[in-house]
Amino acid sequence: MLHALSPYNVVRLILGRDEPRDDETHNEYTRASDRFRAWREEAVMIPTKQPAWFPYEMRFRFQGEQRRVRGLICEVELEPWGGSIVPHERTMTAPVQDRLALLRRVRANLSPVYALSRGPRRELADLLDDVVSGPEPVAAVSDEDGVDHRMWVLDDGPDIPGWLAPEQLLIADGHHRYTVALAFRDEMRAEHGPGPWDRMMMFVVDAGTEDPPVLPIHRVLLQGDVAPDGRRVHDLAEVLSSLRDDDLGYGTVTLEDDRVIHRVSELRGEPPTVCELHEQVLAGVDANLRFVPDAVAAEEAVRSGQARASFFLPPTRVERIRGVIDRHGRLPQKSTYFWPKPRTGFVIRPFE
Repeated sequence: MLHALSPYNVVRLILGRDEPRDDETHNEYTRASDRFRAWREEAVMIPTKQPAWFPYEMRFRFQGEQRRVRGLICEVELEPWGGSIVPHERTMTAPVQDRLALLRRVRANLSPVYALSRGPRRELADLLDDVVSGPEPVAAVSDEDGVDHRMWVLDDGPDIPGWLAPEQLLIADGHHRYTVALAFRDEMRAEHGPGPWDRMMMFVVDAGTEDPPVLPIHRVLLQGDVAPDGRRVHDLAEVLSSLRDDDLGYGTVTLEDDRVIHRVSELRGEPPTVCELHEQVLAGVDANLRFVPDAVAAEEAVRSGQARASFFLPPTRVERIRGVIDRHGRLPQKSTYFWPKPRTGFVIRPFE
């Protein structure tokens, strides 16, 4: 569907289609490279006159309130995990190999990694205040979820690196892309030495000022058995309204005697709930899990017989994730969904 929206939709670069005669020399990755080159030659994409910062704002409603998240799209030096840049989730092998193959061909950052500084940084907040209240943005769009995205171009920002240099960046979204960038950097350094592959594009948000929402990703158990536990409730809406990360609450949907049964239960330990759920309930079944941010879709998987059970999690907060990292831990794969996210395609960072 996204392919049909426009011949210039960025999905044609990041998520190409397989074709019957694909081989090592002609495939989705080479087509993405050819298309990217053509778009540049045809001026579909407009280059900036010089390196720039890209202030970015998202406005949206969340839990009945008007909210916003602001940050900077910028270039960040790559470094091994665990220093100034830390993950919070485990990664999977297949997406890394796919994206590495694409990066080798396209040689560009097609979408920014979403990273959180601990903050608060008053200087950055003041800068964003000035930008947002100034000239109209160079790009603006409202997406299908009702989020208003606005972006500016800032040529002058010599003080920004100094503000952010002391900060440790937590990867909120883009663990696979960062892992791929490290692997590609090592390949290119071995062959060519230092270069633009030593850096990558990120959307950096000051979590101490902006407080971005952290939504859950629910777990769908495709095979195996987990004994249902907890008190029964009426429906999915009651499950979701009952869950609080403070209480380590989680919900389940199972099919029992051809009836869809909803339950709510609580775990022992410390939030975030997703960590304790994997320790106490889902240990050993990771290979049979599917990860679904849409709660209705997770329920339907059980109702239709495609899954044995679904497990529902509450939203959490950035400081809870930070707490896991500070204890030298990491969340299970696909634990969080930072929403909203910047639109892919507003800024692309080519290496050449």
